[in-house]
Amino acid sequence: MTTQLTPITEPYPEDVAKVLVGYPQQGGYILALFRVFANSLRFMKKGVPNLLDKDSPLPLRIREIVILRVTANKNCEYEWGVHVSAFRSHAKLTDAQIASTRSDQVDDAIWSPAEACLLRAVDDLCASGKMDNSISEQFERDWSKEQQLEIFALCGTYHTISFVANAARLPNEPFGARFP
Repeated sequence: MTTQLTPITEPYPEDVAKVLVGYPQQGGYILALFRVFANSLRFMKKGVPNLLDKDSPLPLRIREIVILRVTANKNCEYEWGVHVSAFRSHAKLTDAQIASTRSDQVDDAIWSPAEACLLRAVDDLCASGKMDNSISEQFERDWSKEQQLEIFALCGTYHTISFVANAARLPNEPFGARFP
């Protein structure tokens, strides 16, 4: 099945090119996902906030755990694979932890207590938009208010990213990891 949402190709319209300059690139390569965003200048500018900056109140490891769990929950192999490939070593995630982000169950033996609770919180948020009281109590002990809001924003952002990548039926990037 084809879709109207496809990555745009060069030459880019001038206004789109100006915005794409601000998106992450690897040796001049712009991810297919970002080029799908480029179908709408408004979406490129406002649709998905960039929360992957050094000013985040969350450590990179925690940010990546949230992103991997959300994209796994939304069955978005494209984005999950990009993040596994790009951030696994910086986030110090083991092979077992990477595989666990795709599992229906949280393996408490391979995560810290705060990380295990975080995974359960993300699962609840993805499933129902709220957390079970027992998870919420632990979550609020583990994360500051600023961190909680960042986690919620990451969940929402990566829901949107997963929706776009899945609707566009993006094939995995050549360097992207595959679901276990």
